[in-house]
Amino acid sequence: MSTFRGLCTAILFCLWPALSHAGNTDASVGTPVSSEELAKFFAIQPDGATLPPGQGTAAAGREIYAQRCAHCHGEHLEGIKEAGGPVLAGGRGSLATDRPLKSVESYWPHASTLFDYIWRTMPFDQPGSLTPDEVYALSAYILSVGKIIDDKQVLDAKTLRKVVMPNAKGFFDGSGPELDMYRINQSASPAK
Repeated sequence: MSTFRGLCTAILFCLWPALSHAGNTDASVGTPVSSEELAKFFAIQPDGATLPPGQGTAAAGREIYAQRCAHCHGEHLEGIKEAGGPVLAGGRGSLATDRPLKSVESYWPHASTLFDYIWRTMPFDQPGSLTPDEVYALSAYILSVGKIIDDKQVLDAKTLRKVVMPNAKGFFDGSGPELDMYRINQSASPAK
């Protein structure tokens, strides 16, 4: 019993400074965060309502891909296992086979997920460094290689939301009222 009390006392001793300041509302502590800075930490939901302004084409995306993505994902989106870059295209119709290939083309149910993933996590060595125009262009390029969109289509907040992915019906739709807590700008009207 004394070991347990000693452990509890040690834990309380370590947590006491944090607990004693828990209700501190002193404005001099920390740095205020702008809406733009905070938006980087929230995912764009499947409906794409919070997609940023911008636009891009597959032709522009091909150039960006060659410079920033091919060294991990391969020249033809085939993936480079040794570099940690997964396959991005191909595998359509393979999910129910013994050797499914999970790629953007075959597996992902929403085009907005592609935008969000690139926007927040790519390139691997500089996540979040791409502009919205670059992300729209890369999304257009990847989707056009998979023959999901025409290679001449301009992607922006409105057109990306209308893209129907090959595996759109392959997942349970978990949308519900709790998703509202992830929306950054409730007062902005969503792009249509």
